[in-house]
Amino acid sequence: MTNAITFRKPREIHIRPAVNSDLLGLIALDEEITGLAKRKYWKETFARYGARRRLSRFFLVAEYRGRIEGFIIGEVRAWEFGEPPCGWIFTVQVRPKTRLKGIGTQLFETLCDAFRHAGVQKVRTMMARDNQLVLSFFRSQGMMAGPFIELEAALD
Repeated sequence: MTNAITFRKPREIHIRPAVNSDLLGLIALDEEITGLAKRKYWKETFARYGARRRLSRFFLVAEYRGRIEGFIIGEVRAWEFGEPPCGWIFTVQVRPKTRLKGIGTQLFETLCDAFRHAGVQKVRTMMARDNQLVLSFFRSQGMMAGPFIELEAALD
């Protein structure tokens, strides 16, 4: 017997902006996925992207029968690296037991629609090179390597 959730119709998943009452559920979902408790981080992130809604910032949740199954956060950034404004995705998370059910794709497509509405024509993200799960997800959405290379240096 499996614990997998079966969605009869994609419409059963409701994608909507995050609201303050979602915060504890978002913190718990992130901890379930990452194994790390990051209450302060998520409170600050929600304050920036969820509580203070702006045309250029988005914090969306995927809800199924009153339970948050995933979320995505992004923002339109203008003229970074000399490029015209584009949408940036900072995080996408889907509850492990409901992955491969189209929730991540619905979140991604809804955020891309919001970016289009905000007037941008490209979407970008960044991830760790060894994060095969996230890399596979974004590649399945049609994303590929972009024109920039990340550089870093230790500040010790």
